Amino acid sequence: MFTGIIEDLGEVTNLKTEQDNLHITIKSAITPELKIDQSVAHNGVCLTVVSINNQEYTVTAIKETLNKTNLNSLKIGDVVNLERAMKLGDRLDGHIVQGHVDQTAVCESVEETDGSWLFTFSYDSSLNNVTIEKGSITVNGTSLTVVNSKKDRFSVAIIPYTYEHTNFNTFKKGTTVNLEFDVLGKYVSRLLELRG
Repeated sequence: MFTGIIEDLGEVTNLKTEQDNLHITIKSAITPELKIDQSVAHNGVCLTVVSINNQEYTVTAIKETLNKTNLNSLKIGDVVNLERAMKLGDRLDGHIVQGHVDQTAVCESVEETDGSWLFTFSYDSSLNNVTIEKGSITVNGTSLTVVNSKKDRFSVAIIPYTYEHTNFNTFKKGTTVNLEFDVLGKYVSRLLELRG
């Protein structure tokens, strides 16, 4: 379980394919605090730490994960948003995030406004995921509030702190991002679908 509050930015230092799996090595300031078997969200994808070496650690993404997320397009030198699993009893500063990406989206525009940025994303609405105005959405692991909610697109407003401390500052038109829709909204949507 995560909150969507990004702790650190990690740099991809190595990528190794083994059968259908991708071993991803990350350099991060939080590495000394990690342990083997710990869950860490990478651009919103919950992955297990499998090895640690000084300032670097390695996680493994399986084919299913690679098919549904933007991790399949990682390159050495890329920067990923990192968050460790929340501790029981901590404040929930963002919203309930599972680390299970529902689908990807494409950045349609980045608009610099007066002191902030407005990012608009489009996604495949045939997968039955929905956003609601002022509801929660997780973009690359970052807990955000939806504005301009439409059937297949939405926008988020990014303050300078978030822009500087996440990989939002690398997004441009055409960037693929991971989306995790609000868990409560997913349950409601599924229940309505089952009721026909």
